[in-house]
Amino acid sequence: MEEKLALTREWDKTFPKSDKVDHSKVTFHNRYGITLAADLYVPKGASGKLPAIAVCGPFGAVKEQSSGLYAQTMAERGFLTIAFDPSFTGESGGTPRYMASPDINTEDFQAAVDYLSLRRDVDPEKIGIIGICGWGGLALNVAALDTRIKAAVASTMYDMSRVNANGYFDAEDSEEARYAKRKALNAQRLVDCKSGGYALGGGVADPMLEDAPFYFKDYHDYYKTPRGYHPRSLNSNGGWNVIGCMSFMNQPILAYAHEIRSAVLVMHGDKAHSCYFSKDAFARLKGDNKELLLIPGAVHTDLYDRTDIIPFDKLVDFFRKNLK
Repeated sequence: MEEKLALTREWDKTFPKSDKVDHSKVTFHNRYGITLAADLYVPKGASGKLPAIAVCGPFGAVKEQSSGLYAQTMAERGFLTIAFDPSFTGESGGTPRYMASPDINTEDFQAAVDYLSLRRDVDPEKIGIIGICGWGGLALNVAALDTRIKAAVASTMYDMSRVNANGYFDAEDSEEARYAKRKALNAQRLVDCKSGGYALGGGVADPMLEDAPFYFKDYHDYYKTPRGYHPRSLNSNGGWNVIGCMSFMNQPILAYAHEIRSAVLVMHGDKAHSCYFSKDAFARLKGDNKELLLIPGAVHTDLYDRTDIIPFDKLVDFFRKNLK
């Protein structure tokens, strides 16, 4: 039995509504019985079975932010698309809230593929995915697992297993550093058990300190300003639970990336602090249907919503070529 979700019916996105697509809310469930909420975008006047794309991310965002912009824009270009909230976040179900899981979040993408495959207006042989930020790494993980996915895009990606285990720029890549993290997280588990709830880790700092690293300021410029703020976004507000991403520390998500047979486009701004995730992930991919696209001068959040920088023409060409 699906959970009953409270879905917002009015337009509450961080981007304007397009008059070229029809928008509606839909739900579907994953194999753990969690009901997921999604925004469906269909090109106006479309007929027949369409190629379809499922979009998710960034990590800690909601479908009303970057993923919805990607989905709506690709629908304007002729694809049926959904942008969905992952388990435990946004309008999707699952308790406790604000938890992340390499397994369940991979399953979320597969459940989206289930949903699209069974729609009468979708060609089940023409399904692709787009993952943004932390969901870029998860998109590669699911592309290695789900043979129904014919093409995958990882945009401004994070490898969430690597950053949780090693810290930013692998600065904490040592047994001692990881042990200290594990010890602190396990101590927090007992605090949470005693309190009967889960302590939040805090979202993006506001106000941002003057001497903060640029990438912190980059996130603030998106999540904490009218540009990208949304009341349901974890990153815009209280963030994940302190222990919310704990399992990523010892559960690598890209172990079989080299076995992805379908087409992959990895794209990243070459000035982004996170670009090393994409470069290293791409180096593990095999086959002549893989491509790394570095966008000159772009930083991490430029690929969240800067429509003058996000290469949508390239995305359209990539999916048209490979969803066939």
